[in-house]
Amino acid sequence: MENRLTIALGQHTDRGRKPSNQDFHGCQIPTGAMLDLKGIALAMADGISSSDVSHIASETAVRAFLDDYYCTSDAWSVRHAVERVLTATNGWLHSQSQRGDARFDKNRGYVCTLSALVLKADRAHLFHVGDTRIYRLNDAGLEQLTHDHRLWVSPEEHYLSRALGIDETVELDYRSVAIRPGDLFILATDGVYEYAETAFILQCCRECAEDLDEAARRVINHALDNRSRDNLTLQIVRVDSVPRDTTPDFHATIADLPLPPVLEARASFDGYTILRELHATSRSHVYLAEDPDSGERVVLKLPSIDLQQDEDYLERLLMEEWIARRVHSAHVMRAGPQTRQRQYLYTVTEYIEGQTLKQWLNDHPQPDLETVRDLIEQISKGLYALHRMEILHQDLKPDNVMIDTHGTVRLIDLGAARVAGIEEARTDVDPLALPGTALYMAPEYFMGEVGTARSDLYSLAVLTYHLLSGRFPYGPQVAKARTVAAQRNLKYQSVLDDERAIPAWVDETLKKALHPNPDKRYQELSEFTYDLRHPNKAYLNKTRPPLLERNPVAVWQGISAILAAAVVYLLVR
Repeated sequence: MENRLTIALGQHTDRGRKPSNQDFHGCQIPTGAMLDLKGIALAMADGISSSDVSHIASETAVRAFLDDYYCTSDAWSVRHAVERVLTATNGWLHSQSQRGDARFDKNRGYVCTLSALVLKADRAHLFHVGDTRIYRLNDAGLEQLTHDHRLWVSPEEHYLSRALGIDETVELDYRSVAIRPGDLFILATDGVYEYAETAFILQCCRECAEDLDEAARRVINHALDNRSRDNLTLQIVRVDSVPRDTTPDFHATIADLPLPPVLEARASFDGYTILRELHATSRSHVYLAEDPDSGERVVLKLPSIDLQQDEDYLERLLMEEWIARRVHSAHVMRAGPQTRQRQYLYTVTEYIEGQTLKQWLNDHPQPDLETVRDLIEQISKGLYALHRMEILHQDLKPDNVMIDTHGTVRLIDLGAARVAGIEEARTDVDPLALPGTALYMAPEYFMGEVGTARSDLYSLAVLTYHLLSGRFPYGPQVAKARTVAAQRNLKYQSVLDDERAIPAWVDETLKKALHPNPDKRYQELSEFTYDLRHPNKAYLNKTRPPLLERNPVAVWQGISAILAAAVVYLLVR
């Protein structure tokens, strides 16, 4: 079996007994890295007979899906990319209807059903709205994977309850299923599945296994013979092979390029002049270099000798530059220019003149609250830029934050980042690998769970807490809490102390952001940074000191008066 996703495809459409064909279908099978990162996409749309422009809606929906899906970011998951594309398509179709008479009658507008199938790595992603259908062949016959959005008025009369273009927004059904070689998927309009028996469809697929186009034609002709009164469209997809892994671009680079030697100052390396070593660890050697052609200074990151045989590490090293080339933010490091063919395995990123947040904190051990707010807000902007691309940093700590000479804060070291689109394409993920530094990692990582944007938010809150106090909210206990019960017993240590002027409501903000349960944290980075600067009314009421602390003399005087009154009452009785 070859290490690529391959399919066999059969398609056919017919207007049937209608004067025109309002159905539209299509398939896109890319090559190379695009096949691994985006997969194979198929779509089928069915117009509605009450509309004279429904055929335009069908064609537009399918073409827009197949074209625009492949223009979305490689970092996005299939679901996020498709939903963004189809939401935009739905908005366009609805706006076209609103410009004409169809604004008074939805059934005469730019409306159609849509079923789409994206095959990527070892999974099939299904998107559906309307009453076209997607089936999968199994031992019991054809399994319907989609649900018809029909509202029945009577046994004879029904209408679509959901479709593209009907409303300003569209609610798409989504489903993901595992695939393996030999799996057969069928996309069909109601003109086919209501008039072709399952047994006949399966017979055609078996008899025409080498020519699925012929199988689709036979099924449609059979439906016509059974007096189908609608347009008829059928797509048959057979999965012939599923890849063992789907990051061949990284693996090919690792296999093709030799590992670099240890470098010295003033050495010439791959066209660069090495100026000096910035730092060396057990994981990598980092050098400041200059491009003689442009005079630009860049940072070269080379794998350490100890890890040169670790393919997972080398892949993460290349991933770091891959991400930096796709995220555009003033608060995330940029990749270096691609000006020459590389002869060795290394990465090139921009040189940021400045110091790490760790060094800055050594120089400023007790930063004031306003300075901390400014730093955290800039870091959050970098995280937001990553999250918008469905990328988690996963290793936020002072060492991985740079402050340049202008005071701009930049996120660096993206080697532990999790890219939704790449992770979705993997077939050999190690769920036990911890991505970051224990003191800054969210508790859910130690439970073996996959991180979310709220995991990065937790790390940002730990960083905030540490900048304000020099301590950590739970000490080293988080890494030891590997059960729900243990995490429930984690005790938050207040950031407030006698040495720093920190409002009590800031402590409450941190407490919420640092909750062991991600569902009880802030939902968005912006909510956290806003509450760091603006007193939340709920926290103001909650953090008001009790009367005993505010005026203990009055409390005890009141208690004494109550006791005296009780004694008098008892004596009178």
